[in-house]
Amino acid sequence: MARKLVIVESPAKARTIGRYLGSEYRIAASVGHVRDLPESKLGVDVKKDFAPQYVNKKGKEKVIQELRDQAASSERTYIATDPDREGEAIAWHIATLLHIDPRDACRISFHEITQPSVRQAIATPRAIDQPLVDSQQARRVLDRLVGYELSPLLWKKIRKGLSAGRVQSVATRMVVDREAEILGFKPEEFWVLVALLSKKGHARTFQARFYGELSGGRLRRIRLKTGQEAQRVLEDVDSHPFVVHDVRKQKKKRQPAAPFTTSTLQQEASRRMGLPSKKTMSLAQQLYEGVDLAGDGATSLVTYIRTDSVRVSSEAVEEARKLIATQYGAEYLPGIPRVHANRNSAQDAHEAIRPAHFDLPPEKVRSSLTSDQYRLYKLVWDRFLASQMAACELETVTADIAAGRQIFRTTGETVLFKGYQVLLDEGVPEPGDSPAEAKADEEEAPLRERLPALKTGETLELASLKPEQKFTQPPPRYTEATLIKALEEQGIGRPSTYAPILSTLMDRKYVEKEKKFLHPTELGKVVTEILKEHFPDIVDIHFTAEMENRLDTVENGDRPWTEILKEFYPGFHGQVEAVLKTPGRVRIADKPTGETCPACGQGDLVIKEGRFGKFTACSRYPECRFTRNIAQEVQGRCPLCGSGLQARTSKKGNRFYTCDRKGSAPECPFISWDLPIEGRSCPTCGSFMVLKNYRGRRFAKCGNKDCPSHRKGEKSSGIAEEPGTDVEPAGHTSP
Repeated sequence: MARKLVIVESPAKARTIGRYLGSEYRIAASVGHVRDLPESKLGVDVKKDFAPQYVNKKGKEKVIQELRDQAASSERTYIATDPDREGEAIAWHIATLLHIDPRDACRISFHEITQPSVRQAIATPRAIDQPLVDSQQARRVLDRLVGYELSPLLWKKIRKGLSAGRVQSVATRMVVDREAEILGFKPEEFWVLVALLSKKGHARTFQARFYGELSGGRLRRIRLKTGQEAQRVLEDVDSHPFVVHDVRKQKKKRQPAAPFTTSTLQQEASRRMGLPSKKTMSLAQQLYEGVDLAGDGATSLVTYIRTDSVRVSSEAVEEARKLIATQYGAEYLPGIPRVHANRNSAQDAHEAIRPAHFDLPPEKVRSSLTSDQYRLYKLVWDRFLASQMAACELETVTADIAAGRQIFRTTGETVLFKGYQVLLDEGVPEPGDSPAEAKADEEEAPLRERLPALKTGETLELASLKPEQKFTQPPPRYTEATLIKALEEQGIGRPSTYAPILSTLMDRKYVEKEKKFLHPTELGKVVTEILKEHFPDIVDIHFTAEMENRLDTVENGDRPWTEILKEFYPGFHGQVEAVLKTPGRVRIADKPTGETCPACGQGDLVIKEGRFGKFTACSRYPECRFTRNIAQEVQGRCPLCGSGLQARTSKKGNRFYTCDRKGSAPECPFISWDLPIEGRSCPTCGSFMVLKNYRGRRFAKCGNKDCPSHRKGEKSSGIAEEPGTDVEPAGHTSP
């Protein structure tokens, strides 16, 4: 009997959906996009209304044929790709390949992969949303035109292999501009006076910082800019006792944050877990598409992960309130359900990211998840439940302490009722994690002290009074989290683009990540300067944000997508042609190392930027062709001698690892394509262990290629290793 066919993007999603549909349905996966613009040419006919010339993606021939065969033998075909622009475009391409009229009720969509949602979607199919498809086409064609015209220009002006893009170039500029702001920052001197005080007869001390001066009964704020000003305050204070001048208590409430959007999930995963945005989205996709739970099979744990909405369904709110009342008590529920507002109505297409099953708390499924999957799922679970809990109630105490005319201030905070913080302790942001925190000068940041009970008129004992010279600090460099936040605030890009943007910046060597901070490379600076000079609109934040708004009007059905391209392309194309005619080539300056070339003894060694990153070479190239790899220190210990490890890059761009004593006396011969797992030994032969990366799965393997565990068909020591571990994937073969 012919069955009904449901087409999704991924096999993991297919397995999960298959659990909820009966035997009358069969599930197939397109494995992502099936059609796209060609790789080898522009693929857009600019003379014929920007008609895109789509081709079947290379390597998808077998998948496409299987979909055609299954659709031909099925009673009906439903397309269940993701509920966003890209998912709608994939559905449209699949319908085209299978000769399905997109106006027919062939499209089903759901925000969460649960049995009720999937069955409801099957019961209410719809036509493909053409404005949504057109919006995706407009973005795809626009990005192709910009990329295909700017990239060859960069090849001519700088070197081959470079790229530019409508969004990536703006993101690069933001990192470059921040670096220029830091380098051009002129620190200003200021002084702080901190008094260490205690109540009489009490050993515990607390701090109070100089705030200002009483004049005519009014408190005047004073900022100490020089050591002389600080010294005058010290001299004035010297002969006076420290007396509590004023104590002010205030009760306030701290409200919980809204549930996660794509952007805030990436930011918080970076801040709390140290995860790059690309890895966060990979883990989130796994949780959305479904993971194998013991006894339950493939199960989706979170709702759709590409959203900029904080809206939540009333059913989910009710489930959350029941859970909170059961686990924490009725006092942890606000009187009425919380409703978190979006910034604008365009963000209301989807729900926020939340748990899909409220009977599957993180601890219950922990054994079926990898370490990072569990941590991210718990982050989503806790954030959503906390968003529906009562506020945290605080009492703040601000005490002004007088020493003569001079006033010192201290602030204390007491938690009266933890509220949502019983579940979600937000912690203190590190420098650079929060732009607002990072920009605050130390003299402006309030002290947070554990204060004793203080009364007006009470005399305190002074333990010490220390002046300290400080300087204002430049704005912090972006982290992945703060750059994503800045892009979102400026209206640059959309939720699904943030992770690819950051990956592209680092893959193209425009930006480097040192620890967690993003630094522009010389290449990134040069590319940005060329684009700023010749294509100011392309790297202009406001222009790019406005372009996003114009593209959104297509999605709303307010204007045809080709109209936006007609407005943009002629002027842009003319600029490109004009710049291509200008002579000259930009040379990236080499950085001298201060060493003499060991090969020729005449040239100086300089650091150059190549396709695969930085390397050291002789300045007399091509007369002298000496080059040397630049080693980077990595975490871990050499399994042979216990010294440190270095990462190096082969001539083909592949990374490998050596002992940091390579080239020194006595030299250690250790070399491996992969990073060893520190502290782990093979249970079979006792050699060191490495992490092997195979088809996206990471697992522990013995680093000794002669170990019996390497025999065909045998698993290495039976030790499974979760994806996303902080140790890099590994193996052991000589480069």
